[in-house]
Amino acid sequence: MSADRSVSTDRPQLFVVVDTEEEFDWSRPVSRTNVSTGSIAAQSAAHDVYDRFGLVPTYVVDYPVATDPAAVEFLAALRRQGKAEIGAHLHPWVSSPHVEEVNPLNSYHCNLPPALERAKIETLTATIEGAFGERPTIFKAGRHGFGPTTQQVLVDLGYEVDCSIVPHVSFAADGGPDFRGKPDQPYWLDRRRRLLEVPVTSGYTGLLAPLGPRLGRWFDHPGAQRLRLPGLLARTGLLERARLTPEGMSVLEQCRLLRQLVARGATSFYLVYHSPSLAPGHTPYVRSESDRDAFLANIAEVLTYFRDALGGRFTTIRQVYRQALDRLLREGDPAEAA
Repeated sequence: MSADRSVSTDRPQLFVVVDTEEEFDWSRPVSRTNVSTGSIAAQSAAHDVYDRFGLVPTYVVDYPVATDPAAVEFLAALRRQGKAEIGAHLHPWVSSPHVEEVNPLNSYHCNLPPALERAKIETLTATIEGAFGERPTIFKAGRHGFGPTTQQVLVDLGYEVDCSIVPHVSFAADGGPDFRGKPDQPYWLDRRRRLLEVPVTSGYTGLLAPLGPRLGRWFDHPGAQRLRLPGLLARTGLLERARLTPEGMSVLEQCRLLRQLVARGATSFYLVYHSPSLAPGHTPYVRSESDRDAFLANIAEVLTYFRDALGGRFTTIRQVYRQALDRLLREGDPAEAA
């Protein structure tokens, strides 16, 4: 990615994205019959944390959520109170039209025939607009299945931001996209600056962190995983790949990642989790009430460290997009001068 498409700010800033979706058994294959969204109301527990920090999360909602009146009303009430933004999140296996076979490969919507991928995104977009009274402009691919045809569909439908890409990670072993080599800070996806990519915060820590992008294949290669090489590297303090999330990541791991990225000059940070994690029993990360308390404490500690130790502030994806536009106005558009 050329340097002139990158987007940066001076002060570290952090925002939260919630993959807002139906509940399903993560240990089993995806299924078209899993459409319950009873955990949406449990998101109120997180707002006890967010209100203390003045933080407004972005809920990227999928089709089952957008078609559940109770879920819509709960999220719409948060938005009316200025406590939430709403975006779109495509789980193709539970999104109309239901044409394709449900299998692991097709769970990455970038693997669907282009016309079907477009139809599903169009339907989801219209459904969210009908439910919330406003067309979404922020998109996140389910299972991070952003591919070669996804970008043009989003541009055609008026999306301004995509937040699907996970830098340094390859999902190729499971049939998904390979994001190794992608930038870990916001950047424009095309020369015309029509779609801003805001990537998940993912990176390397440890003594060999600068070599992480070149050694990253060790973390995704099935053979290396069977030999538990990633775990060995992490335990020795040599190299660890971390993501900014309370799901499977300790407070120490996330704070270490933030510290090293800030020291390197990064300024944009994206904390993410799945909405069912706030209702015990739906994800591997929260099986009990005590797990949920620890999960929320994890978030609060990371936010506190970011604000107090790193001098960071809290923002939203929409504000990140506005900053990117403001930068174009101040500095001019290199694409026009080229």
